[in-house]
Amino acid sequence: MSYEDGKKLKIFTGNANPKLAKEIVDYLGLELGKAFVGKFNNGEIQVLIDESVRGKDVFVIQPTCQPANDTLMELLIMADALKRASAKHITAVVPYYGYARQDRKTRGREPITSKLVADLMTTAGITRVVTMDLHAGQIQGFFDVPVDHLGSASIIAKYLNQKKEEMDMGDIVVVSPDLGGVTRARDLADRINAPIAIIEKRRPRPGVAEVMNVIGDIKGKTCIIIDDIVDTAGSLCGGAKALKELGASRVYAACAHAVLTDPAVDRIKKSVISELIITNTIPLPDEKKIDKIKVLSVAPLLGEAIMRIFHDVSVSRLFDK
Repeated sequence: MSYEDGKKLKIFTGNANPKLAKEIVDYLGLELGKAFVGKFNNGEIQVLIDESVRGKDVFVIQPTCQPANDTLMELLIMADALKRASAKHITAVVPYYGYARQDRKTRGREPITSKLVADLMTTAGITRVVTMDLHAGQIQGFFDVPVDHLGSASIIAKYLNQKKEEMDMGDIVVVSPDLGGVTRARDLADRINAPIAIIEKRRPRPGVAEVMNVIGDIKGKTCIIIDDIVDTAGSLCGGAKALKELGASRVYAACAHAVLTDPAVDRIKKSVISELIITNTIPLPDEKKIDKIKVLSVAPLLGEAIMRIFHDVSVSRLFDK
């Protein structure tokens, strides 16, 4: 990126994932914008933009991960500050979109919070959103501004293809943990030239899943379970155990967003999963780093998206297989 481009493009970050933001600006050969994002004594979010953004294209790197309410408010208040400082465009780069699992009403008097969050972002002055691996693709339609929805499949596939060359993984099959994840599984399978299988399960009560059947041939094969989010890891570890019991030789797992609320790490450590592949859309705390977890960076992908958006070039090339 040229020096002149750098004068017109500004990248800021909140406190959600500053390490990822630094990787992105390093990839682009830029520096992070100068801003203070903290709290007043009463706990309210305080934002100070310490440089001019008048007429600039501004990108704010901020996944709305834990603590979700703080990271979301940081993003909204930063957007408002940038809008009032006359930024030309404000693009929210939200690698992990919090509240995405509240995307529909499953019983009476429930909110659709992911739609509310989309409305809040637009009201705050955000003119474009870049996100990754939405829990439900239709969330893009909740926004009244353009949304670039990127996938982590290309990053995960690149790692798996390298791993296949380095070690004998045998016959590989990509496994969807449920019927709703088949499209995601097919995308990864096409990239690593593998067939797919599907875990059929039922939920007797909220938060509990029972594996009923596996559709596809997994016996004697290396299974790779692909999902968008790993939270408590109960379903993931239960699915992996079922695959092993049904004859899989090894089980790997790949998830874009590692929420990893307790007791997820302990479950993964004790599970039959050989390796859990995640990305850094959400920062992984030191206390949750274990040998079984492999972290891949999304910084190059997001950096490419930012550069293409800034130069008004097609972003769809980033989806190519």
